[in-house]
Amino acid sequence: MTENEDAADDPSRKLARECVTAGIRAAEPATVVAEHVSLDGTDLRVDGDRYDLSTYDDVFVVGGGNAAATAASALEDVLGERLTGGAVVTDNPVETERIDVLAGDHPVPSERGVENTRTVLETVASAGTDDLLIAIVTGGGSALLTAPTDGITLADLQKTTEELLTSGASIDEINAVRKHCSDLKGGQLAELAAPTPVLGFVFSDVVGNRLDVIASGPLTPDESTFADALEVVEGYGVDVPEVVEKRLRRGDAGEYPETPGSGDAVFESVQQYVLADGNTALRGAAEVARDAGYEPMILSSRVRGEAAEVAKALVGIAEECVATGTPLDAPAVLLSGGETTVTHDGDGVGGPNQEFALSAAIELGEDGVTVASVDTDGIDGASDAAGAVVTRDTATPASEARDVLRNHDVEGFLDARDALFVTGPTGTNVNDLRLFVVADK
Repeated sequence: MTENEDAADDPSRKLARECVTAGIRAAEPATVVAEHVSLDGTDLRVDGDRYDLSTYDDVFVVGGGNAAATAASALEDVLGERLTGGAVVTDNPVETERIDVLAGDHPVPSERGVENTRTVLETVASAGTDDLLIAIVTGGGSALLTAPTDGITLADLQKTTEELLTSGASIDEINAVRKHCSDLKGGQLAELAAPTPVLGFVFSDVVGNRLDVIASGPLTPDESTFADALEVVEGYGVDVPEVVEKRLRRGDAGEYPETPGSGDAVFESVQQYVLADGNTALRGAAEVARDAGYEPMILSSRVRGEAAEVAKALVGIAEECVATGTPLDAPAVLLSGGETTVTHDGDGVGGPNQEFALSAAIELGEDGVTVASVDTDGIDGASDAAGAVVTRDTATPASEARDVLRNHDVEGFLDARDALFVTGPTGTNVNDLRLFVVADK
């Protein structure tokens, strides 16, 4: 996207875009892996821990998610000839030498994703007790690493995923259902790997970095049950295929085993490291704001709720800065992360970050405030844009802005005002990044 001259000359808008770009770059796997992972002779060092690679016959890298290929490439740079090979599934391919980068689709799983996930599972199953598996677990892995359990087809999973994503359910609730329709999620990848040693390298797109929720927790004990999954479907009125509902009911009745939970021996050989999360991006954005002479404040990395409503609350904080200098005097940048949601059953185009931005523009009662909200993976909901950068003038005319927001069809409105922020796939995924630039009066 090319901004118009007025937008490009606006220093607040320019700073907002620079902060967001820096936040995304700070969470890129090449940056993060170099900070956390290194090779010292035969010792693999991860956040101060050491693993002597000379004690393993082979070292394989497996996994999936939006950042899986870029992380795999970064690991190749670190491990070099110590790396035997492996396979990852992603929707953002990059060139690699030793690890097979296989295609999948997000946010709705696809046939090629299912087929290529089988290759990952075959690699895991082939590893022996004298080998080492390094598993890359990133945001988007729930859709990209897809292994439907017996009796459930890809079409069933696609329908279930589509319905869940527009139901208003939180990500952990969505994943509770997906785990119980899968042969991989909810600790089942660890179960397949055991007793082979596994190092999990995690890029978190989940509030609070819950390992059981990120990519549906393939290496983590699952505390959710068939009963929990059924409660999500019933509580949100999700129209899932009959075969999915039947499986959940039969599982709740004890006819299928629950996913492996706490205390299960399959997790004894698994060690996981969160290499990047929402705070990684927030700190990167804050540094650019500080360098530009603005005082940054990270409000929270755990903001969640309905996007349009969350925007109203954060607008109030920005307006307080303008009116009273609380919690910061201008010039300031207020930052937050987390994951907001949108509940709708229509066919409008947009996403939570675009709705957050437009709602904020509608609510703003003060000039001198610029709002940016993006998904760090570069894809906001079902849109090709990562999010938007707006001011109060963006929501003009107000009646039309409110109408498109009410109908969850905001992308065209924002695009017509040069407000969309388009990155393409970024190669990382650490959830949403939002900021308010409060200019000096």
